[in-house]
Amino acid sequence: MISELHERQKLERIDMKVVPPGPEAKKIVDLDTKYLVKSTKSLPVVARRAEGVFVEDVDDNVYLDFAAGISVVNMGHVHPEITARVEEQLHKLWHFAGTDYYYREQVDAAKALTEVTPGKFAKKVFFTNSGTESNEAAIKIAKAYTKRQQFVAFIGGFHGRTQGSLSFTASRAIHHKGLFPSMPGVEHVPFPNPYRNPFGIDGYEHPDELISRTLDFIERYLFSTYAPPENIAAFLAEPVQGEGGYIVPPMNFYRQLKKMLDSHGILLIMDEVQTGFGRTGKFFASEHFGIEPEVISLAKSIASGIPMGAIVVRDTLDFPESGLHSNTFGGNVLASVACVATIDAIKKEKAVENSEKMGKVLRKRLLELQEKYKQIGDVRGLGLMQAVDFVKDRKTREPDTKLRDRIEYTAFQNGLLTLSTGLSAIRLIPPLIVNESQINMGVEALEKGIKAAL
Repeated sequence: MISELHERQKLERIDMKVVPPGPEAKKIVDLDTKYLVKSTKSLPVVARRAEGVFVEDVDDNVYLDFAAGISVVNMGHVHPEITARVEEQLHKLWHFAGTDYYYREQVDAAKALTEVTPGKFAKKVFFTNSGTESNEAAIKIAKAYTKRQQFVAFIGGFHGRTQGSLSFTASRAIHHKGLFPSMPGVEHVPFPNPYRNPFGIDGYEHPDELISRTLDFIERYLFSTYAPPENIAAFLAEPVQGEGGYIVPPMNFYRQLKKMLDSHGILLIMDEVQTGFGRTGKFFASEHFGIEPEVISLAKSIASGIPMGAIVVRDTLDFPESGLHSNTFGGNVLASVACVATIDAIKKEKAVENSEKMGKVLRKRLLELQEKYKQIGDVRGLGLMQAVDFVKDRKTREPDTKLRDRIEYTAFQNGLLTLSTGLSAIRLIPPLIVNESQINMGVEALEKGIKAAL
């Protein structure tokens, strides 16, 4: 199988044979509409195969992938070593219910995760199948440990769409439309968004003031009025908000928040589903902020595209008895092998270091675009987790969602795959193996998209 892939023509550059969606793609899109329940499809790209940072569609178009399967294929598509190790396991054992029985592969994956996640304390792992399941498990473990029932999350945060995690999600109203009620007991507070926040503070120029106002809101307007801290089990947050717009808070914020939470005996759950495994130029984004969360939620790139999630927790937070939580597929054998292979590949190929280095290159090129186009109001991010925010006016920072959507589509027609995020931003998240020439290729395609959309 692997040798057959290598015999095909390598995917090395953008190559648009027809204007997408082409005739073959349209057939699949029509069938998808007929047979699948409505979801969140954004671009009519119909993938046939992929390699590294490139994707080929059913009409022979080749795209540069700056979406990475929503930050899933961090080591690129069909990574040879990860593929080989999963293929080897395919001939041994696929599934053995790791929540009820035992096998070495799950233990190896758990051990690998405890070694790379932040925190010098002893840790344990619970495996899931997705990010939303990871947050569901984190909710339960926080309740069981603290014997408290309420939670706090940030406006703009995204933590999943199942009925428990949905209670924390606050990035788009459509996620909640017609689905009330979800799990009760979750309160939301403003996130220290340097670019747009309800306090009217420019957080880039006055980060300390933004931190102070945010923490003051939590203490004085939440804890002191209607959500006593003695009731709060945990605070669930993303180190960098993902679906909320790739919002990076001031660097000192989480240290101060953690200090406040510790004083009240409140756990900090860090949702690293999108920010983990090298995406931000550190193995985990929490490291940028100098914190060691008691609970970390993981998924997406944990197994390079094989469905898997996990929570990594301080060992003292373990469930007091068995049976409080379980599932069928968590820690699946194939996923466990892929998890270890992914971590090994990240280390071996110095992907975290490349994310930091290439992230700087990408950011520099995006700032150059900002100089040329007044419609770009903000460029933000960490490592290879960057976003470009489109506005109607730089002074008012009024978001221009329609322009953003046009640019996402016209960039796609020029061979670049991206995803929107937040009110008016496009996220740029290539695989961590991307090189400088590919970044330049991607920015050039993005600029073509901007010119075509204006």
